[in-house]
Amino acid sequence: MAQDRFYATGKRKSAIAKVWLTPGTGKILVNKMAPEDYFGGIFKIHKIDKPFKVTDTFESYDVMATLLGGGKSAQVDALTHGISRALLEVNSENRSTLKKSGLLTRDPRMKERKKYGQKGARAKFQFSKR
Repeated sequence: MAQDRFYATGKRKSAIAKVWLTPGTGKILVNKMAPEDYFGGIFKIHKIDKPFKVTDTFESYDVMATLLGGGKSAQVDALTHGISRALLEVNSENRSTLKKSGLLTRDPRMKERKKYGQKGARAKFQFSKR
């Protein structure tokens, strides 16, 4: 029996995208909203379609995603990462094309933590000699 639903998790900074792919017509739902409504206009919407264009599966899968944490920009990248990983679950032959496009790599950059006795991660309190 063929699986009709594929799940993957995408991450970027502190944003997490839980992505479900089902065979369909290319409809995308983000937190039960259209991506244009959720992200506001055409804000990086083209990034969401990239995994489908690279693997020639454009408008052949419906996406249902739940986004948690982070900002809108990190959430878009997490969603793209999640879709790419879900497409791997669909067909493992997509791996080389997705990898060449850099869509399987999780961006490891995180916010640096604030250190004790300092103003921030790198910022220090002003030093006064006298």
